[in-house]
Amino acid sequence: MAILKHIASKNADYGESERYLIFQHDEYTQKPVLDENGHMIIREEYYLDGVNCDPFTFAVECQETNAYFHKNQSFNEIKSHHYIISFDPKDRDEHGLSGEQAQKLGVEYARENFPGHQALVCTHTDGHNGSGNIHVHIVINSVRKYDTEPQPYMEFDRDSKAGYKHHLSDRYRIYLKQKVMDMCRSNGLNQVDLLNPAEKKISEKEYWAKRRGQKNLDEHNAELKKKGLTPRQTTFQTEKQYLRDAIDAVASQATSQEEFSRLLSDRYNITFKVSRGRYSYLHPNRQKYITGRNLGTLYEENHLLQVFQENSNRQHAKKSHSTDRPVTDFSEQSKSSASVQTDETTYSFLFIKSDLRLVTDLLHCIKAQQSQAYAQKVKLSNLKMMAQTVAYVQEHGFQSKEDLDTALSNASAQSTDTRNTLKSTEDALKI
Repeated sequence: MAILKHIASKNADYGESERYLIFQHDEYTQKPVLDENGHMIIREEYYLDGVNCDPFTFAVECQETNAYFHKNQSFNEIKSHHYIISFDPKDRDEHGLSGEQAQKLGVEYARENFPGHQALVCTHTDGHNGSGNIHVHIVINSVRKYDTEPQPYMEFDRDSKAGYKHHLSDRYRIYLKQKVMDMCRSNGLNQVDLLNPAEKKISEKEYWAKRRGQKNLDEHNAELKKKGLTPRQTTFQTEKQYLRDAIDAVASQATSQEEFSRLLSDRYNITFKVSRGRYSYLHPNRQKYITGRNLGTLYEENHLLQVFQENSNRQHAKKSHSTDRPVTDFSEQSKSSASVQTDETTYSFLFIKSDLRLVTDLLHCIKAQQSQAYAQKVKLSNLKMMAQTVAYVQEHGFQSKEDLDTALSNASAQSTDTRNTLKSTEDALKI
């Protein structure tokens, strides 16, 4: 599945784009990788072409075009547009996609969809995180050098005139995505629908937050292993992914919007709200809500209401089916297995992941990541809270959350009886 990304740049140094495409760069810092002599290292495999320019004089030619039309002279102007077509990693093995073929497709795409612009087209075969996905970079000067024929996606006459700037409208964006889909399908490559919203929307910002978080977590876990400790968490989870996982778990059980909201709050400390038909979720460590639209279509009202209805229908079907079956007395069987069950569940609560929010999650607490002093304070507070909880549970012999619920119900009943007795006594004294 090929995807299309777009980046607008105000950087007046066009040579920086050339250097990025030709030389190796650190994928986290975006800085050049240097050898022992301090020189930049050429990428192991890349393919470079120019459209309406020479690829090795792209920077100079763009500056000449800007000067000729008196454009891109101020800091706040967008100097270039960077498009990235990333092909599915499976295309390499399943469909024989090569760097040469991808470069040819990229040049044709640039000529057809960015007419009149000076463009630098470069294909890399080394995807992020060693994924090996082939991707094509297309960097165009924001100022059009030549007049072109009017196209269906153009909104104004100037969009086809030389000396005017690249205008990426919504119509144009849809057109570009459709062209990527057509290109992949005509060449037998994997492709998904780019025009409809994704079921699980992962933005560029979240993608890199996940990468950086996983890198930091791996380093932290490596230190723990050196000390002979077993890491509690091996996979980093962004705030949005925490919401997605929680919603997926709760939505599979909830039969109504009210139950959905209650389960999110009780189990994951997530606040849920509906505003003008839009679902929004508040992460425990945030002050600002995240809309379902930013998480994906699976987390919006239309889909979730349908899921609630399906769960409700399934629950009613089970109830109606159970009423037709004879009732069996399992009391003797329960008594015979009680001792075995007690032995198996003794202290099992210590090893079960609790849904109760008893401690602060340091790995996802932004304030703790920013302040070591606060993190240390939270660690001590967490240890104290866990010790108090374990002591209380052991003292009262609770084996599970159901035992706690039972104890709470009994305490509530006793409290009600006591209040009734007290009221009766007060009434008797008044007589």
